[in-house]
Amino acid sequence: MKAIRVHAHGGPEQLRVDDGVPVTEPAAGEIRIRTEVIGVNYVDVHHRQGVFPVPLPFVPGMDAVGTVDAVGPGVTQPAVGDRVVYGEVPGAYAEFVTVPARLAAVVPDRLDSGVAAAAMLQGLTAHYLAHDSHRIIKDQVVVVHAAAGGVGQFLVQFAKRAGAHVIGTVSTDEKAELIADLGADTVVRYDREDFREAVRLVTDGAGADAVYDSVGKPTFLDGLDSLRPRGTLVVYGRAGGAPDPIDPFLLVRKGSLRLTWPSLADHVRTREEFTARADDIFAGLLDGTLRARIDREYDFADAPAAHTHLESRAGLGKILLRHP
Repeated sequence: MKAIRVHAHGGPEQLRVDDGVPVTEPAAGEIRIRTEVIGVNYVDVHHRQGVFPVPLPFVPGMDAVGTVDAVGPGVTQPAVGDRVVYGEVPGAYAEFVTVPARLAAVVPDRLDSGVAAAAMLQGLTAHYLAHDSHRIIKDQVVVVHAAAGGVGQFLVQFAKRAGAHVIGTVSTDEKAELIADLGADTVVRYDREDFREAVRLVTDGAGADAVYDSVGKPTFLDGLDSLRPRGTLVVYGRAGGAPDPIDPFLLVRKGSLRLTWPSLADHVRTREEFTARADDIFAGLLDGTLRARIDREYDFADAPAAHTHLESRAGLGKILLRHP
């Protein structure tokens, strides 16, 4: 089969289309998917650069939509011929990918493959962040950093669906318009405004119930300062660098705060948990309470251009690869 592989860490030029890559047979509990639409995510960039090193050579990509073409022993669902979306398994930049059946969900007939691919990995991440890492409920005030990013957009929508007041931080006016359209109540241009002041104004000085932070070092301590007593700082990325270490006693001094850095893998440990989250996302996409924005689509062989665009941070939604 054809697959895009990385043979040496570096820039987008390291993404190379290789032919004759062996096709893996599904083992017990696994399915094999003929991919149709492949998601491009920033974790793929980190793998390519060696920030999160994996053994070379490797096939990047963590999510895709396609058709099941083979199943391993013991698998009854999904079945051969089902159109599925999967997430949180490497190897998506290929014609075929073998994944655990528990990490794949059947896509509803009425849902476009591109939309399903645009929604799944970021939607799943936002789902556990909004429902488990800190459960957002009506009338809470939550801060979402990088709110125009893939996960950020879904966090804004999940928070609004729950009835919360959302303070979203962005870097451009275009991104500000986007998250306002998604329902954000207060939009902060973090390059020229202090989000802590917005929190003080919205909460009359009480502090936010939760801060969702994928930026890391530049926002971490200010996030702690923005919380009410017993508030929660949820860190799920470090686009701006890893936060400096802190003394846990700082959480006590600032009001018995909660600090967590969760992962998707620990929130989709069973097929039932994965499909429940996926089905909730599908339902929202179909009834219009959730929207998945596709920024740009590239042909499969144009993965280097897709990475270049992603790293420019000019995008306003999911970047996809499609097979010709």
